[in-house]
This record gives sequence, C-alpha cells and structure tokens, in this order.
Amino acid sequence: MEYPYKKQKHIANFFMFFLLFSALSGCENDNDEVQMPEQMPPQVTVANPVMEEITDWDEFTGRLYAVKSVEVRPRVSGYLESVHFAEGSIVNKGDLLYIIDPRPYQAALDQAKAELERAKATQQLADNDLSRAERLFKTRVMPEEELDSRRSQKSASIASVQAAKAAVVAAQLDVEFTHIKSPITGRISRTRITEGNLVTTGDNDSNILTTIVSLDPIYVYFTADEQAVLHYTRMDMAGVRKSSRTTANPVYLRLADEEEYFHEGRMDFVDNQLDLATGTMRGRAIVQNPDFLLVPGMFADVKLLGKGPYEAVMIPDSAISLDQTNKFVYVVDESNMVSRRQIKTGNKHGNLRVVLQGLSKDDRIVINGLQRVRAGMQVSPEERKIESSSEG
Repeated sequence: MEYPYKKQKHIANFFMFFLLFSALSGCENDNDEVQMPEQMPPQVTVANPVMEEITDWDEFTGRLYAVKSVEVRPRVSGYLESVHFAEGSIVNKGDLLYIIDPRPYQAALDQAKAELERAKATQQLADNDLSRAERLFKTRVMPEEELDSRRSQKSASIASVQAAKAAVVAAQLDVEFTHIKSPITGRISRTRITEGNLVTTGDNDSNILTTIVSLDPIYVYFTADEQAVLHYTRMDMAGVRKSSRTTANPVYLRLADEEEYFHEGRMDFVDNQLDLATGTMRGRAIVQNPDFLLVPGMFADVKLLGKGPYEAVMIPDSAISLDQTNKFVYVVDESNMVSRRQIKTGNKHGNLRVVLQGLSKDDRIVINGLQRVRAGMQVSPEERKIESSSEG
C-alpha cells in the first residue's frame, strides 16, 4: 500500500519529464531554422610609409674643456706685494695680475749694469794696450811673447763684456718676472695667495697663484664605441661620409636645460686608438662660445653628422611590433589580407622611425588597431596619411 505523499511524487516526476522532452524537441526543430550571424572583418587604419630626404645625426654625451688652461706660478721668489684682478673675472692677455716685491731684483740689476760698465772699461784698456804693443812689436822694441799676452787680455776682456751683458739681461728678466701678467685671455679663478705672503718657484701645487681658462672657443670631448668607429670607417672607405680625422664634420650641442641643439661646432680631432679599459675612442669638436655660456666641466649632448642626405622610408614607432629580438609590421595587400613583414630600423627623425630594410613606399601598413589583427586574416582597412614632423 502506497502512502499519499509517494503517489504525488510520482506524478510530479512524470510531469517534469514530459516538459523536458517537449523542450528538447522544440530546440531540435529551432536549430534547423536559426543561423549564427557572420563575423565582420576587424577595422584597422592603414597608411603608406613616408618618403623624405633626411640626414642622420648620431648622439653622444660629451664634456666641455677649455682650449687653453694655465696655472699661474711665480718665476721668482719673494714677498707678494699686491694683487691686481677681481677673482672670477675675465682677464685679457697681458693684464697685470700680481706684483712681487721688485726691490731686491732691481738692486741686482743695478749691480749687473755696473759690472757691465767695468767690463767695458777693461775691454777699452785692453784694446789700447794691444794697439801700443803692435806698434812696439813692429819696431822690434817689444818681444812677440808680450804681444801675444796683450792679445789674450783683449780676448778675455771681450768675454767679460759678453758675460756682463748676459748678467744684465738675466737681472732685467728677474725684475720683469716680479710683475706677473696673464699669458692668455680667459676667466681667472680665485687667488690662492694674498698680499704679504712669501711666494717661491717650483712645480708643487703650493706654488700655484691662480688658474686661467679660455672660454671662446671651447672644446667638447666625447667617446664612441667600437661599433660606431667601424661604422664611420666603413662609410669613409665607401665614400658615403668622410672621416672626422680629415674633415671638419659638423656637430651640434645641447645643454642640460635646453630642448634644441643650439650650439654649432666642428670636429677637429679623433684619437689614434681605442681605450683598452672602456673599448671606446675619444673624439673632440671645437665650438664657438662668444657669450661665454659654455663653461669647462659642463656636460652636453652632442649630435654628430652620421649619414646623408639620403631618401628614407619612415613610419611611426606605434606601427612597429617586437617579437623577441625581431621587429616587424603588419602589411595589408590588395585583397585586404594581412601578412607579417620583418624590418630593420634606424634612427628616429622627429616623430618617425627610419626603416632600413623590409618596406617600400607602396606598402600599406597597419598603423592603428594592431591588437585586432593577425597574419593571414582579412581586415576592413581605412586609408590615412602619416603626418611627418621630421627634423634635420
């Protein structure tokens, strides 16, 4: 005998089975009539590369150095009498900088002049004695030995005069050296020794009175790695670009607070070997600096003439994809099919990147919507022109 609640359970199960069967039958019939909508090709923006005549400029980091740098040292010892320049100012060649007490050297000069006069008097006496001896020798009153002695005395007196003249010149130089003048035009540093102190000659740092550096023109030194050196050498051998060893190739400088390369210069030196420690070669350019803005010791960005002018294929960096070490772009053909094209890139000019290999001016590349495309798929392209703001 079944309980009432079990009977009701059987009826509910039967009813649910009937509904499920009907639903499945309906779905089977509907599948014969409903079709999935076709997927549309993704929309992308395509453009042709830009063709422009450009010049490549290679960038380095350089440091400024003075063309002339002088350590001012005393040439004579003595007490410093006075200082005649404003520290940190511009001095001209020949300007008076220091005076060392000249009195001891002036006294030595006066003494040397007196010795010269004495030597001249002795020479005059020797001349007279020789003339008298020659007359007496002709009359056979004086022997030949005495004549030779008088000749020897005259020669000695001449030598004494020459020595006295040299002593006067040396003493005059010492007096001149007490007035220390600027050997170059440039900016002078602080004075390391003040009035009243004893200054002495020598090569030690303690003997330096001050320093002067020239400012116009000024040098900028920078280094290039081995690959760059080989690149320049091969371009010179191929006649594409002359070496900076023999040609004053142009350079431009940009200081730390500048956006553009305002300062123009010329190459004037390339070293003769690579530095064994760094594997780089040192180069130097000379830059005009009439307003003294460039200061020795400053860092500067250096832009050196690379290659050009030449016709270049250029595209935006946003169109370039990277697969490990390979760079590629997506190219769309006439049937709007996408293919992957490996490229080799060069320097950037303005907002565009130079493509050295892999593209021509007639190729259509994807510049927008790269995340929606894959090689081998069809796309719906929208044509657009690449705007260029290339420089130099």
